[in-house]
Amino acid sequence: MSDANTPRRPGPWDPKPEDNIPAPKAVEARPSARADTPANGPASGPANGPLASTSAHPVVQGQSPAWAIISTLLLGGLIYLWTGRLEIVAAVLFGVLVHEVGHMLAMNRLGMGPARIFIVPFFGGAAVGQRPAASEWHGVLVALAGPAFGLLAAAPFMALFAVTDQPIWLSCVFAIAFINLLNLLPAPMLDGSRAIGPVLARIHPLVEKAVLLVIGGLAIVWGVSNGSWLFALFLAIAVFSYLKRDGWRPEGRRLSWGEAAKSTGLFLLTIIACLGVGLVALLPGVETLAAAAGQVYGLFEFGR
Repeated sequence: MSDANTPRRPGPWDPKPEDNIPAPKAVEARPSARADTPANGPASGPANGPLASTSAHPVVQGQSPAWAIISTLLLGGLIYLWTGRLEIVAAVLFGVLVHEVGHMLAMNRLGMGPARIFIVPFFGGAAVGQRPAASEWHGVLVALAGPAFGLLAAAPFMALFAVTDQPIWLSCVFAIAFINLLNLLPAPMLDGSRAIGPVLARIHPLVEKAVLLVIGGLAIVWGVSNGSWLFALFLAIAVFSYLKRDGWRPEGRRLSWGEAAKSTGLFLLTIIACLGVGLVALLPGVETLAAAAGQVYGLFEFGR
């Protein structure tokens, strides 16, 4: 039984009457009226609708569930058209999701959130923060968080192979490793450009631009020569946009030389991790490690 309503005499630890003076009521901050707001009443819209941004950066509201489903179906349909296997479709979609969750978690941890994940039809996914990175070091960590965390998506498919001994699950593991490795190319719009680009710019901005444009151009040629037309088109648009915007990195504190060294080390470690997962997926089907490495190298040949 509760005694919350039973009157009692005040004790020595109870607050004094003069301490019970209510604090002044806080004035709720409201955005100033816009020029297009009617003078005779509030702007139309639901009372519990999305709030407008009170900062210089617009609020990212996120992707609608309906459009997210449609985008996922379009992306899955394209993967099925390429591979003809539903298992590969499931692996790539799951891998894209885990990859973007890695970006999202890093953004939220580094003060850029709450981040939102978008599924892009035919191309993959994107994680978008509410504000830019405070420094290039934070941008590097966000860029590498996607491929590093994305490799975790291979774990359930590796477990399925261990249980069933079916090679298709190793193909799923390899697909996940490959999409994360491909994202580490230092080409515009890919994670590699945001991870190693600031390091190259620390040497000289023209070094960054030259490397990104050369790698981007080679990746476009690779995509066209291997029939990956959508990948080539995506990179062509990214390279063109990079030339117009003169860089993709957000404004913020530049890398120190110590951070540049750490960024390079983390970038190389992430590449090694992706290659390692890919080789693990290939080893059961080949006789030697060199043969597995040859298969990985063959994926990046022109005109396969």
